[in-house]
Amino acid sequence: MDNNILWSLRLGFSSKQAPTISKLGLTKFIEKSFETITKNKIPNFLENSPKTFEDFKEIRMQYKLDNKEARKRLRISEAKVSLEMKSWWIEKMRTDEFPLREKMSCFWHNHFVATFQKVKVNYYIYQHIQILEENAFGNFKDLTKKILNSNAMVRYLDNTDNKKGKNNENLSRELLELFTLGVGNYSEADIKNGARALAGLTIGEDGAKYRRGLEDNNSKTYFGKTGNFKADDLVDIIFEQKEIPYLITRKILAWFIYDSPKEALVKYYGDYFREMDFEIKPLLTKIFNEEFSKDNAGSKIKNPIEYTLQLLAELHIENANPKAIVYFIKDQGMDLFNQNNVKGWVGGNSWLTSQVYLQRNNVADLLCNGRGLNRKVAKPKEEMNKKTVNRNTAKIEWNNNGNNKQIIAELKDRLLCSVDEATQKDFETILKYDFNAKAENSDQVVMRLVNAMVKLPEYQLI
Repeated sequence: MDNNILWSLRLGFSSKQAPTISKLGLTKFIEKSFETITKNKIPNFLENSPKTFEDFKEIRMQYKLDNKEARKRLRISEAKVSLEMKSWWIEKMRTDEFPLREKMSCFWHNHFVATFQKVKVNYYIYQHIQILEENAFGNFKDLTKKILNSNAMVRYLDNTDNKKGKNNENLSRELLELFTLGVGNYSEADIKNGARALAGLTIGEDGAKYRRGLEDNNSKTYFGKTGNFKADDLVDIIFEQKEIPYLITRKILAWFIYDSPKEALVKYYGDYFREMDFEIKPLLTKIFNEEFSKDNAGSKIKNPIEYTLQLLAELHIENANPKAIVYFIKDQGMDLFNQNNVKGWVGGNSWLTSQVYLQRNNVADLLCNGRGLNRKVAKPKEEMNKKTVNRNTAKIEWNNNGNNKQIIAELKDRLLCSVDEATQKDFETILKYDFNAKAENSDQVVMRLVNAMVKLPEYQLI
């Protein structure tokens, strides 16, 4: 695969940015990506959703007073808003000129998990995503503090139930196990005392806040230090620990480049991350520039968003319904704002089970044959074919001045990491030696070749 295309996929969701990477060079492309800004205007789909503390009090009263049907209507209404928010994010991923910020925000979304299913308040989830986007390239320690003090996180990990004398340890545990240090680098006493420090941190107007009468202002011992610690104090102490850089560098390498990064590489970048005082920009710059020069194509399975948006871009399908994309990636196991648990999407081989592979091949058939994405795309072929589906304007770019081997080589360079000799012969069976690139049906023949390529196991890799 062409290296610029490979890194366009790794730093975004399709090959759209490959010409820009080629023109600017990777370093300049990364700098431009860092310069992107987020828009803070609240989207229209949140207009009628509850936002203030008074709104939530009113809704709680409705739940107590209204009948079952009224509560059902409210749940359905908020579920529709959640779908709109997922579609909104998918469109940002598809259309951003420099999509690295969205790619990194999605990484943080799967690191600091907080789901709509548990939080049940779309505005809190929106605030959560805004924190991630605004701080995507910022400081890891600062971002951890902001997330720890967010309404979405204290609600998702049940810190609203954490009170002095009656502690809930969920947030304290995941802060150490999943967000910062990883298993084996803390004690149960640290979890218990962390929960005491977080007691009383609950829902606030613009973010989580401590409530008098619920917080614990007695002395606690945390990683050998003693004091009346609160949320930010815990984070400061955690980031003094020896193992702090490695969990996150391992996950960043897995998100962008290697499903199973070598531990030597994790430590190498982790040590640098500590030197940079946990600033994300220099870490990403170093990783991307150094890994760009290596022969590491095919080291990571595409997640459902990468697979889908790359295919749509390659086929120049601009009219795809973002809601249909949302449903498809959900069926592929990547439901935005709704991971199965606090550990997030596992990634790696979980993105390529036999069922997922079959679904992807079904979608490739649909799109390459001029049919459109819809909510039924993940169903078996015979079920999909019972109904007429939307049409698309799929087309493929290719050099019609070349012979069959030249055309195959061009498409392989765009789409595939590598293929064996037998697969090459299969391609030449579709695009024969006497293929006439100027013939009336040449586009259809090349599309058949593309369809065969994107259904290969090799296409699932970047």
